[in-house]
Amino acid sequence: MESDSSKSIHLLVGVFICLLWTVSSLAQQTLNTPDVPEKFNLDMQTAARLRPQLMAQSIAASGRYATGRLVFERLVEQVHVLSALKIVWQLRIVEDDQLNAYSSPDGTVYVESGLAQLAGPSTGLWAAILSHEIAHVVRRDWARRYLFQKSLESGSGATIVLGDPGLPTSSWADSKKSSQDMAGFCRQLEIAADLEGLMLMARAGYHPDFVPALHHLLHAQGSGAKSASLYAMHPCWEARDRELEHAFVTASIDFGHRWPESYASPGGNPPTVVFAEDPIIRKTAGKEWQIQIPMRCQNLAGAVEVVLRANARGGEVARLEQLPESGEAAESELRQLTGCTSPKTTITFTLSDTQDRTTAWTDVYVLDAWGSVLSRADLPKLPH
Repeated sequence: MESDSSKSIHLLVGVFICLLWTVSSLAQQTLNTPDVPEKFNLDMQTAARLRPQLMAQSIAASGRYATGRLVFERLVEQVHVLSALKIVWQLRIVEDDQLNAYSSPDGTVYVESGLAQLAGPSTGLWAAILSHEIAHVVRRDWARRYLFQKSLESGSGATIVLGDPGLPTSSWADSKKSSQDMAGFCRQLEIAADLEGLMLMARAGYHPDFVPALHHLLHAQGSGAKSASLYAMHPCWEARDRELEHAFVTASIDFGHRWPESYASPGGNPPTVVFAEDPIIRKTAGKEWQIQIPMRCQNLAGAVEVVLRANARGGEVARLEQLPESGEAAESELRQLTGCTSPKTTITFTLSDTQDRTTAWTDVYVLDAWGSVLSRADLPKLPH
C-alpha cells in the first residue's frame, strides 16, 4: 500500500498538470476555500521533485519568445509574496504546439508553444496568459486544492449512509457529489486567479481588456468543449466573461488612473473586443431563414466584418488566425461589414430555402480590419 505522503505526491502531480485552457462548465458554485497553514510545504516539496522532469521538457523563453519573458519580468515586479515562500520566478516554453499554460508552486510558469505563438508579439496577450498563472502561484492554489480534496476524502463533504437506520452505521463518501464539489471548487479557484490577474495587469500597465480578447481568440481557435458539465474543472469562456464583467470595469478604471495615456503604457492601447452572443434563427413569412447575431464591441475604431461560414469538415472548428479571403471560399461564406456603434448591434443574414438545403452553415466569425479573427460563435443547425 502507498503511504499518505506518496498518495499526496500523486495527487499534486495531477494538480500541477491542471491546464488553464480546457473545458466548459456551468455557473460557479460558492465553496469555502481552505486557508493554507503557515508551515504547510507539501506543494513546494512536490514542485522540487517534479522540477527536473518539467525543465527537461521545456526551454527558456528567449529568441522568438522574448516578448513573453519581458512581460513576465514586468508582471513579477508588481507581485508581493510572503518571504516564507521560496519562489524563484521563471518562464519556460513547452514546444508541443498546444494551446495551454500551467505553473508550478515554485514560481515556474510553463506556456505551451501553440499558445505562445498565438500571443506572438502582443505584450497584452502575453500579460493575459501570464498574470493568471502568476496569481495561481501567489495564492498557493495547488495547496488549497490539495487541502480541499483531503477534506472531501476525510468525510467532511457530502456523505450517504448505508444499512438499517436502526443499527450502527458507517458513512461512505458520496463520490458523485464529491466530484461535483471538487470541480466547483476548481472553477472557483480559476475565477479567483482571473480576478487577481486582472488587477496585476492593471498595475503593470497592460489593459484588462486583453483578457476577454484572449478568451475570444482561444474560443475562435476551437479551444474548449462546447457542452456544460458539473464535473468540469474550468469555466467556459462565456461563463468566465460573465463572472468577470464587473472586475473588467474595476480593473479598467485602475488602469486608467495609472496610465491616463494608454498608448504610452507597456501594453499599448486596449484591443478591440467583440462579445458575440448566441445566434438567433428565425423563419420568415417568405419562407426564408434569418440568422441574427447580437454583438457588442469595445475599443473599436473603424469597422469589423461578420462572416457566416460553412465548414466542409463536418463541424470541426478550423484553427485559423485568419480566414481565407472571400474570393477563395465564396460558396461557403457570407460577409457583412458593421461599425458596431450601438450598445448592442445585431447583424442579420437572410438565407434562401435553397441555400439552407445545399450549405451546412456552422460558425459565425468576427474579423478586424486586417482579417484577423476577433471572436467566434457556434451556429445551431438550421431545422428542416
